[in-house]
Amino acid sequence: MTTFVQLHLLTSYPPACLNRDDNNRPKTAKMGGIDRLRISSQSLKRAWRVSDVFQEKLSEETGIRSKELGRRIKEALITGTPLSVLLRENPPTAEPDGQVSDKDATEWAWMIAAEFVDKKSKAGNEDDEDDAEEGKDKKKGKKSAKSNVSRETLKSEQVVFYSRDEIDEMGNLVAELRKSGTKPPTTGQLAAIKKKDAPRTADLAMFGRMLASSPDYNVEAACQVAHAVTVHRAAVEDDYFSAVDDLNRREENVGFAFGGEQGFGAGLFYLYVCIDRDLLKENLGGDAALTEKTIKALVEAAATVAPTGKQNSFASRASAFYVLAEKGSRQPRTLSLAFMKPVRDGDMLTDAVSALEAMRNNLDKVYYGGKSLDSAHINALAGDGDFQKLLAFAAN
Repeated sequence: MTTFVQLHLLTSYPPACLNRDDNNRPKTAKMGGIDRLRISSQSLKRAWRVSDVFQEKLSEETGIRSKELGRRIKEALITGTPLSVLLRENPPTAEPDGQVSDKDATEWAWMIAAEFVDKKSKAGNEDDEDDAEEGKDKKKGKKSAKSNVSRETLKSEQVVFYSRDEIDEMGNLVAELRKSGTKPPTTGQLAAIKKKDAPRTADLAMFGRMLASSPDYNVEAACQVAHAVTVHRAAVEDDYFSAVDDLNRREENVGFAFGGEQGFGAGLFYLYVCIDRDLLKENLGGDAALTEKTIKALVEAAATVAPTGKQNSFASRASAFYVLAEKGSRQPRTLSLAFMKPVRDGDMLTDAVSALEAMRNNLDKVYYGGKSLDSAHINALAGDGDFQKLLAFAAN
């Protein structure tokens, strides 16, 4: 039977704007008819993936999510710099060495990048015509195909999540193409760079990917992350701020140089995460050790890493003061129902923990005769629990 690891976290953030909407204000949601602050699951997962915690634990087992891989491939083709080096945070610069022409490098990089995205137009035409054929189609009034990868910029319209094996295969292909200098990649070489699973790629195995044009290469996410919401009524407030000109000698005016407004909010957030441990292990090619490392990294990141939005302005970093980890084969369930009725003023932290634990106990009582799942927890308010033991419990 499938084993699920479920996490329930309570984290208190001071005034912050961790996750903004299109109006540059904190995201919100109505729950139980009450306004709450919200942090989206996309924001949380991004923060965890790129965090020092995640990278230190899994530095050699993470993938790359980008629109711009085609540009890096071209650079590797014309300079000879290994693709793996160019994908680092601060890659070195190098001049073209003439082994592959700029024209060929552009075309070959486009062919490689286009393997991962939809190469069909809205009319369903394959984008395999050369420029002359495209011209004929236009003259005949046909709708020519257009790739989702630009031939000019080599950027794709959609973000693609590449596994570690795929990145290595593309690096090997670049090296092979440079040896010949003039021969384009074959159909077989292009097909070989895509992989159907994600061994050695913890974040891809955890969060999955969808390739609409190549569904056989989709990876089902082994981790589900809810949007975090405040357990109480919360409001978005406005901060009026100004910037003063250091060189203003008050010869013409004594006012500020710039002024503006920034939305913010503070609150106690509940977050729910569910990990399908068996699917995660399957996605990782059956690697039990990497499965445990990945779960530990995720749990630690979820408990200690805050989204980066407006951190320089608010310094709203926080760790979860309460974490409950449950493990078992039962159908997973969130405990958000505990906060459908908002926690009121008073001892909000203690009341939130009590409400969460009471909801868990009541669900266990009516569904499972009072038998709870195996669990471990920490409660920083009471100085109760050991986080390292909780990590070991969740992973093993």
